[in-house]
Amino acid sequence: MTQHTAIMEYIEKHGSITPMQAFSDLGITKLATRVSELIQSGQQIKKVPMTVKSRYGGTVRYMRYEKAV
Repeated sequence: MTQHTAIMEYIEKHGSITPMQAFSDLGITKLATRVSELIQSGQQIKKVPMTVKSRYGGTVRYMRYEKAV
């Protein structure tokens, strides 16, 4: 299975994927690169910017990817 296939199947099953999920569940470290490749190949993927508090009280920003409707 390719990383592209794994990402798309994960999004279909779970509704979205984050960099941490990609690493822990799929072993993919460059999610943004793979998603950009998928978008260039015609996949409809929506980028959702996320901002949360870290365990140390700071702000953490990351991108969540989901299937565009």
